[in-house]
Amino acid sequence: MLFFIRGFIIGLSIAAVVGPICLLCIHRTLDRGFLYGLVSGLGAATADAIYGSIAAFGLTLIASFLVSQSAWIHLLGGAFLIYLGLKTVLSRPAESAAKAEANNYTGAYASTVLLTLTNPSTILSFAAIFAGLGVGASRNDILAAVFAVCGVFLGSSLWWLILSSGINLLRRKFNELWLLWVNRASGGCIIIFGVLALVSLRA
Repeated sequence: MLFFIRGFIIGLSIAAVVGPICLLCIHRTLDRGFLYGLVSGLGAATADAIYGSIAAFGLTLIASFLVSQSAWIHLLGGAFLIYLGLKTVLSRPAESAAKAEANNYTGAYASTVLLTLTNPSTILSFAAIFAGLGVGASRNDILAAVFAVCGVFLGSSLWWLILSSGINLLRRKFNELWLLWVNRASGGCIIIFGVLALVSLRA
């Protein structure tokens, strides 16, 4: 249970970092409603749990491969962010709200899973944190690893629940003009994150 609590705090802390996924979830909540934003956030929580699992269970072969291919992964992630940013900037609130149907929730979830997974260095962060917590890869530590990963997922999920709920309350105070400018501002920031991801490839 101690590992679960520590994992929970780690998942909550990592999810709370303001980045492109956070901006995307805020935009989707404002544009399409609470459930759409929450589902998007759960995609990010799932990706955090996947990377946490790789670190916790000591799957070094997979981790090494993903880190070695980080250039290609960042390239795809950066391009995808720019695409989403442009789509956000050009969309109108009424058009987006009309598309918030059940068959789009899968796409919202999958897109944030893929975007979060385009940062393979996250594995190294989880590996360092879990090592500090005493979560190892030996058979005796499997239960500790399971509890830690479950904590990461639930902690991350709690953050997206809080964020989506809070933004949804503000949503009622925004008229169509405000939402249009939110689209432009959040889309522009997402594009910047995508450009930075591509520029970092040269570093």
